[in-house]
Amino acid sequence: MSYAVKEIFLTLQGEGMQAGRRAVFLRFAGCNLWSGREQDRATAQCTFCDTDFVGTDGVNGGRYDAPSLAARVAELWGSAERRLVVITGGEPLLQLDAALIEALHDRGFEIAVETNGTVAAPPGIDWICVSPKSGTHIVQRSGNELKLVWPQPAIDPAELSSWDFGAFLIQPMDCADREAALAASIDFVMANPRWRLSLQTHKALGLP
Repeated sequence: MSYAVKEIFLTLQGEGMQAGRRAVFLRFAGCNLWSGREQDRATAQCTFCDTDFVGTDGVNGGRYDAPSLAARVAELWGSAERRLVVITGGEPLLQLDAALIEALHDRGFEIAVETNGTVAAPPGIDWICVSPKSGTHIVQRSGNELKLVWPQPAIDPAELSSWDFGAFLIQPMDCADREAALAASIDFVMANPRWRLSLQTHKALGLP
C-alpha cells in the first residue's frame, strides 16, 4: 500500500493524557468529515478543524510504503528510548493498516492514534484517542482516552461517559471566541469531575 503523508516531524505531544511526551507526529493526508478546503468548511460534518491535512507537501510529506515510512519515522526519532509515534490527520484510520503497524512495532515504536472514531481501529494500536464530532456515527467506542472538543452542539457528554475509555477529557475549541470556549470547558469539568481539562499546550509553546 502507498500511504499519502502530509507531514512528519519530531515534537512534544501537546494534548491529552500524554501531553509533554516526546513524539514523532505522522500526519496522514485526507479526512472523511471535511475535504480540507475552506470553501467546503460550512457544509462539512466537522467545521472546526484547525489542521492542514490536504496534499503531501508538508515537511517530510510524500508517498511511502510501510518499510520506508517506518524508517523515516525512526530516523526522525533518533537513538533515544521510549519511542512514540502519534499518527493523526485528517483521519488516520483511513490509511493505517496492519503492515504499517507491524513495521513501526518492529522499529520499537509505541503507536498512538488520534481519530474521530468513525472508522474502527485495526488491532495492534497501543494508544487510542477518540475525538468525537457531533452528528457523526461513532463506531470506535473504546480506547485509552476520549477527547471532546467543547462546546459542540447536539452532542451529549453523558452518553459518551458510558463508553469504554480510560480517561475522559474536555478540550476548549480553538475558535474565534476562545475565551468563552475555555470558560465553558472549565465550568463543565468543575460540574463533572470524571472529566479532565485538556489544553493545546503545544500552541502556547509555539511548537508544531
